[in-house]
Amino acid sequence: MRDSLYSKPVESIQGFTFDEKVAAVFPDMIKRSVPGYATVIAMTGVLAGQYAQPESKCYDLGCSLGESSFAMADATSNITCSIIAIDNSQQMLDECQKRLRVIGALEKVELLCADIQDVDFDTASVAVMNYTLQFIDISEREALMKRLFDALLPGGVLLLSEKIKSKDEHTNQRLIDMHHNFKKANGYSDLEISQKRTALENVLLPETIEDHKQRLSKAGFENIDIWFQCFNFMSLIAYRP
Repeated sequence: MRDSLYSKPVESIQGFTFDEKVAAVFPDMIKRSVPGYATVIAMTGVLAGQYAQPESKCYDLGCSLGESSFAMADATSNITCSIIAIDNSQQMLDECQKRLRVIGALEKVELLCADIQDVDFDTASVAVMNYTLQFIDISEREALMKRLFDALLPGGVLLLSEKIKSKDEHTNQRLIDMHHNFKKANGYSDLEISQKRTALENVLLPETIEDHKQRLSKAGFENIDIWFQCFNFMSLIAYRP
């Protein structure tokens, strides 16, 4: 279904939530809004296949409709690990379960409706957060990264994808303009772009690449590498020694 949630003028724009309306159009929304999304999902599978360890868990944190989980399940089909897909939106998980049934991955992927900040992580070799941390209050991110580090087995990895900002105001504006032009090229109008940006203004809180690296280093991660970036979206991998 095509995303037209912000195509008509709205007098009072509410904060963005992952409700039933968003779940219905999410595949189209994220494909047309996040540059490089398909590449990030595909490489999430490739990296999970490389670093997943037998008898361990692979977490998809903020799984939405489960694209990262599907990629990991396919890439680890010959590894005795389990995929734990967690999201706090039951509407998103309902759609995710339908998709799991279609691809026959219900046994490989376990769905859990919960706030990832309340989950006790355990015996993990791969933790994935694709465009999830940006929706968590900045003051609470450090504690979450430390808990993930502690849950990872030696040799485990964290895969983190985020919308970012630049320290330099002019560079930051150029990146925003590039992103808006990307969305226009994908059929979004100026009204849709403006109204969605307002909805996300106090909900999605981006940071700089340096902020992310410093936090991960403080948590204990080593060799924190950026493996993908397009405009103001980046993906990195952080290693648990």
